[in-house]
Amino acid sequence: MKFVRYREEGKTVYGRVEGEKVLEITGLPFPGASVSETGRSRDLPGLELLWPCEPSKILAVGLNYRSHLEAQKRTAPTKPEIFVVPVSALLKPEGEIRIPVDAQNVQLEGELVIVMGMEARNVSPAEAEKRIFGFTCGNDVSERYWQKNDLQWWRAKGSDTFAPFGPAIVTGFDWRNGRIETRLNGKVAQSGQFSELLFDPTVIVSHISQYITLSPGDVIYSGTPGDTPGIKSGDIIEVDIPGVGVLRNRVAE
Repeated sequence: MKFVRYREEGKTVYGRVEGEKVLEITGLPFPGASVSETGRSRDLPGLELLWPCEPSKILAVGLNYRSHLEAQKRTAPTKPEIFVVPVSALLKPEGEIRIPVDAQNVQLEGELVIVMGMEARNVSPAEAEKRIFGFTCGNDVSERYWQKNDLQWWRAKGSDTFAPFGPAIVTGFDWRNGRIETRLNGKVAQSGQFSELLFDPTVIVSHISQYITLSPGDVIYSGTPGDTPGIKSGDIIEVDIPGVGVLRNRVAE
């Protein structure tokens, strides 16, 4: 199934997508929650889609594709390399990425995003898979000069609007046979297969859960393939995961 979160008449609403229609639901769509359909439906085109859930925390994995390691001239890590992103960095689909005035080298990173559906603490990879609710698209926008020269990545990865994700959460997605393509102004900038991941979603969730309790709605950006081109004012970035959707954002002028 596919779920979205949207704004209508000043209120925030969750809905289940069927074709080009969105069926309004009450409650959160996660396992164990009380959910029911209201009987109201809306056309998906034209809805103001928001980021599709409200995470209590955002985590991300660096250096998780061999093609990205080669592009960065880095050696493969022995475990998932995790960093934390503030929730204030979130950006909705079609929202504008704002580049800080003193930024020098901002780049895109199209990624598969893991969405948790159940609490995970000290779980094995097999147990982790049962706690994953679904997947969506993400863009881990990164300022490389700050990433290299600051002591911490708080602004390089966490500036406002640097974490777009959406448009929908898809359950039952076969990520093992999935792929990703990121387009910059209509041209392919990145592509990869999820079979190339050094650490797959179950291993990532298991690893994180040894140290941090993951809650329903928490999200994990799973890494980016290949090279990561720079972006500038007016650029349009599309992260396309077949079977999940297309996350589209423009860089503000």
